[in-house]
Amino acid sequence: MIFLSAKNGRVDSEDRRSRHCPYLDTINSLSPFPTGRGLKSHAYIHSVQFSHHVFLNLHTLKFYCLPDNYEIIDSSLEDITYVLKPTFTKQQIANLDKQAKLSRAYDGTTYLPGIVGLNNIKANDYANAVLQALSNVPPLRNYFLEEDNYKNIKRPPGDIMFLLVQRFGELMRKLWNPRNFKAHVSPHEMLQAVVLCSKKTFQITKQGDGVDFLSWFLNALHSALGGTKKKKKTIVTDVFQGSMRIFTKKLPHPDLPAEEKEQLLHNDEYQETMVESTFMYLTLDLPTAPLYKDEKEQLIIPQVPLFNILAKFNGITEKEYKTYKENFLKRFQLTKLPPYLIFCIKRFTKNNFFVEKNPTIVNFPITSSYFLQGTGKWYELQDLQVTDILPQMITLSEAYIQIWKRRDNDETNQQGA
Repeated sequence: MIFLSAKNGRVDSEDRRSRHCPYLDTINSLSPFPTGRGLKSHAYIHSVQFSHHVFLNLHTLKFYCLPDNYEIIDSSLEDITYVLKPTFTKQQIANLDKQAKLSRAYDGTTYLPGIVGLNNIKANDYANAVLQALSNVPPLRNYFLEEDNYKNIKRPPGDIMFLLVQRFGELMRKLWNPRNFKAHVSPHEMLQAVVLCSKKTFQITKQGDGVDFLSWFLNALHSALGGTKKKKKTIVTDVFQGSMRIFTKKLPHPDLPAEEKEQLLHNDEYQETMVESTFMYLTLDLPTAPLYKDEKEQLIIPQVPLFNILAKFNGITEKEYKTYKENFLKRFQLTKLPPYLIFCIKRFTKNNFFVEKNPTIVNFPITSSYFLQGTGKWYELQDLQVTDILPQMITLSEAYIQIWKRRDNDETNQQGA
């Protein structure tokens, strides 16, 4: 239940089922409130003590006047219910990327639907960044804007994971709502579902890793939609899943004599093997940043072209991987690219004492001819703050997660999300 602050006066009508209410023109705020409106309910007592009279049931989206306890039916309240539960027609969804039209929030500020700030409740900026990025991937966004796409999916009794689907859909509709009260949105309900469904692996009050959250969220969303590892696909795998071949070759222990190494390489155990695998994102490794710099290099930040670190997946480049007891050489060959390809640039190295960040700048091609909704602009979103950013400034940032759109044969411009 939500009460809408409406003070002063009493209801003169004797009809307790009145469709109109004299308190509507005094509504000036919305506040959460316990459910129920009976004589002993908190809402009823509050209405008597503080002269707050208009209440909204969040489940039925019906308005009531307390303590008189009649339903209010008035077209002026439609704006409030639409903000709480925005809906989109197929035509509206189809036009989202064709017209970049500023909207005016009810508090007077202007905003571009989809380019909307998210509250940082305490330490959830890592999740905000991922959610805002995913909200601007058109096919994923379009699927969740239309609740009919998933509301009838059957889940086992007692399963809570579908809560992720519901809350993500609600968040998408609020982010793209052209009739918001404010030019920002609270992700609180979405984050509560994340905390619950991840069993507190990801929290609101504790910083988390963006890549870890992205990986968990995409897989959890896929599973909650009824997807499986191999056979049953969902919108998540349709948009982000690619495939590759992984070639692995075991290496002899480096401390062994050369002759023994040579002999071991002829054994079946040390022959190269290949497996087919799917992926939701690709992890890109950065060159090791120099530990020490001379005076002339103090202000120089290392740079590397994106295509250099993508060589890891060309099917030829080998990389050594070490486990507690054994060493392996691996190479990766991409066999299928998804419509949207996620790069996770490995900037952070953890050890027993601290987390070290690699500041190397990754250079990649930028075009200003296309971004969201055909505006020709790029935007920087930091929680509530939304600002334009020059395309040439983007590569100077320490990119961590990137989402690239695959260019179809009939497209002439490279497009990124």
